[in-house]
Amino acid sequence: MRLSGIAAGVIAFMGVSLPSAQAAYDKHPRFEEFAQQLEAEYQIPASEAKSWLAQAEKLDSVLEAIQRPAERSKEWHEYRQIFLTKQRIEQGREFLKKYQDLLAAAEEKYGVDKEVIAAIIGVETFYGQRQGRYRVLDSLATLAFDYPKRPLFWRELKAFFSLAEKEQLDPAKIKGSYAGAMGYGQFIPTSYLMYAVDGDNDGKRDLWQNPADAIASVANYFKRHGWRQGEPVVQRVRVSGDQYQDVVNDSRKPKWSAAELKALGVKPTEAIADDKPATLMQLQGEHGAEFWLGEYNFYVITRYNHSRLYAMAVYQLSRELAD
Repeated sequence: MRLSGIAAGVIAFMGVSLPSAQAAYDKHPRFEEFAQQLEAEYQIPASEAKSWLAQAEKLDSVLEAIQRPAERSKEWHEYRQIFLTKQRIEQGREFLKKYQDLLAAAEEKYGVDKEVIAAIIGVETFYGQRQGRYRVLDSLATLAFDYPKRPLFWRELKAFFSLAEKEQLDPAKIKGSYAGAMGYGQFIPTSYLMYAVDGDNDGKRDLWQNPADAIASVANYFKRHGWRQGEPVVQRVRVSGDQYQDVVNDSRKPKWSAAELKALGVKPTEAIADDKPATLMQLQGEHGAEFWLGEYNFYVITRYNHSRLYAMAVYQLSRELAD
């Protein structure tokens, strides 16, 4: 779905300084190219793009943060300690209680477990409490024009201007993570445009202040990516021999049958049909290597964030909230 919304959970709230300078992105050598694409794709005139980008500031802290996401620098046991804390679990149970009607309605309508919805929001923004303090205009303009090695931010900046227009928002006032993720569920602009929904039928899609919209939007994202209600997500397994090494961590999407993995020395600890697609993962736990068998729903969680560590944290938090 998104770039790492862990921005909100790991880096964006750790007291990062925000050095900035007026960037004059409206005079950037690639501005005309950007403006032409924006008008062609979203029918937004160049004059509006020029006005908005004239207000954007370059944030050096964003360029620093984008090169060191937590998923790439931490092992599973370190990552787990961030998100499976007593405080996050307790706050999650309070969130479930406070919004039980909204969560129950989303679960019924979209077929996504309420604990999974809550866990996503818990990992992303500590249940809406830490949504990011960067101006999205600044962060996305900085990444679009000054971080060309990730061209997807060019796309996201265009989508951001379209989002602001559709939802009648001032681009200069919208806050989010260093990577431009926004609201309770940390949707990047393209995901906002595609998956955000009006959860309480008030005519708006407000993922910053309206829990009804935020909860329904996370559920809709999962439904649209194929969440299978009632099916398992992941289980701990044991391995023997060395044949399993040919398939471990080779794909987020299940592409082997359970029978094929068993033949390679994988021993499930829970029942699974031989024809069930699965993927084998190795993570570094506190006491050494851990092996896990992920089914299709685990893959769906990685569509929200491609990191296996992220998906595992969401799943384990959801189980704590369900207990």
